[in-house]
Amino acid sequence: MHRWLVALSFVPMAAALGGGVCAQEAPAAGPASGKEAAAARTAVDPPAGFVIGPEDVLSIVFWRDKEMTTQVTVRPDGKISLPLLDEVQAAGLTPADLRAHLVHESKRFFGNPNVTVVVNEINSRKVFITGQVVKPGPYVITAPTTVLQLIAMAGGLKDFADSKNIMIVRQESARTSSYPFNYKDIRRNLRQNIELKPGDTVVVP
Repeated sequence: MHRWLVALSFVPMAAALGGGVCAQEAPAAGPASGKEAAAARTAVDPPAGFVIGPEDVLSIVFWRDKEMTTQVTVRPDGKISLPLLDEVQAAGLTPADLRAHLVHESKRFFGNPNVTVVVNEINSRKVFITGQVVKPGPYVITAPTTVLQLIAMAGGLKDFADSKNIMIVRQESARTSSYPFNYKDIRRNLRQNIELKPGDTVVVP
């Protein structure tokens, strides 16, 4: 679908969701079903360039067809299960890409399918922090997050943390990169306070 067509179809639903983002075409006139209204109420606003991943929660809305409308969680294998369509690959696609795929596949069963993909929960965009922080573990990031912000989210450094030798470990394709972070030198060297990417691990010795 051309970008200008996507932009035009986006406006009505965005208003209905109160800012939540979905991929859809404008539905036909008439009242929405309970499932459609529930999907709209729980929509979230994904970050720019968001790609669906495992553990994300989506609502697949077939307008005026409540039997096909369902909420799904993306499985670890990246797939979702839908009535009639069975197994569908969702991970690695944007919501708009997934909607286009569902429209194409649904034409085997419906003459003019009108499908919406609503993002209800983002759980795939995780970063990790380990070691000498108050609350180590995974954190879901739905907005740009720096190393310093993640440390704050984790409750700050413990008293005996080696704050000069913090390390950010990043896995990209088959390559592992590491970036040093000196907490005590942050005022003089702000460039080390990099923006984290999903999958990054911050190690605090």
